[in-house]
Amino acid sequence: MLTTTDRKILHLDLDTFFVSVERLRQPALIGKPVIVGGAGDRGVVSAASYEVRRFGVFSGMPMRLARQRCPDALVIKGDYEAYTTYSKAVTDLIAERAPVVEKASIDEFYVDMTGMEKFVGCVQWSTELKKTITKETGLSVSWGLSNTKVVSKVAANEGKPNGALHIAPAEVQPFLWKLDVGKLPGVGEKMAHTLRCMGVTKLGTLAQIPRRLMEKTFGKTGLFLWDRANGIDPSPVLPHDKQKSMSKELTFQTDTTDVQMLQATLSRMVEGLAYDLRKDRWCAGKVTVKIRYSDYQTYTRQITIPATSSDHQLTLAAIKLFNALYNRRLLVRLVGVGFSKLVRGTEQLSLFDAAGDVIQSRLPNLYQKTDLIKSKHGENRIGHANSYHLGI
Repeated sequence: MLTTTDRKILHLDLDTFFVSVERLRQPALIGKPVIVGGAGDRGVVSAASYEVRRFGVFSGMPMRLARQRCPDALVIKGDYEAYTTYSKAVTDLIAERAPVVEKASIDEFYVDMTGMEKFVGCVQWSTELKKTITKETGLSVSWGLSNTKVVSKVAANEGKPNGALHIAPAEVQPFLWKLDVGKLPGVGEKMAHTLRCMGVTKLGTLAQIPRRLMEKTFGKTGLFLWDRANGIDPSPVLPHDKQKSMSKELTFQTDTTDVQMLQATLSRMVEGLAYDLRKDRWCAGKVTVKIRYSDYQTYTRQITIPATSSDHQLTLAAIKLFNALYNRRLLVRLVGVGFSKLVRGTEQLSLFDAAGDVIQSRLPNLYQKTDLIKSKHGENRIGHANSYHLGI
């Protein structure tokens, strides 16, 4: 029977992916400070080259602030159709060679290489795959190899750019424990600040806090962080066609009680997830909503619905769950929504809907057109007005 230490998990991360694609298309951008994202003041940075990161510019940052920090940066409007094409090319190269592949995002992949060491060295295989990706696509890639997904991801991040790092099981804790707490996936800026205020600056310190104390202080999040800081991560590498759930969550920069904004945020996340459902031909039969208050108490509620990929049906379910959950009159620091009970297929309108509800009967055509715009220009180019007017 395999144990965690027997596993061989590879994490591949395309370096500054959007910027790299733009540089392949426009070589004159090589070596220059480049930001990919919305050009307006209300735009958001989608990707930042290493030249602008030195000025404190990172993805997710408001474009106005990014321009203030690096006035000389070249701002490029993203071409998401091109990024999808390059991502698919890399996905195909990996899938042709790897036994089990999970596409974690447009530019990140996990490969379960367990057992391959009997036939080929895992480090050698990973090195050859990295060379193949660069040769065939022109893209730079970094990889991390270890016995869990979290350690391999951290290793890939530490090796960037264009790096490779193998962390053997016996080296996991020494490797993790010397790192800043902010290097752990799942630790955002606010959590990192909270931990540092507690005197916890390194993962080694976090790992040695009693597990029960972490649970008492942060709830389930505390247990999650304690496990990851100790290199414990049993989550498997799941092939995309066996995906069982999908979710999104957002931690606010400032805790809030603005119900309208909270509902709009949920609606925006539902819209993005529903687009992913339709793109990959899934329907969801269960919706889960999560709220975390300013005191770190976290609550979830879920509902089972007829399988659908409709923004409207999924949003109604999510808002209903939110209204039932939000009852403490405290500041909210995080909201999240997830879909599960995924089934393959596309939603079919009933005869009653098609004949009796003109708006409902037009939805498939509407989704088809909006999905085409999103795939070509990016998900943020079109959406429901109730979330866009808030600038979410």
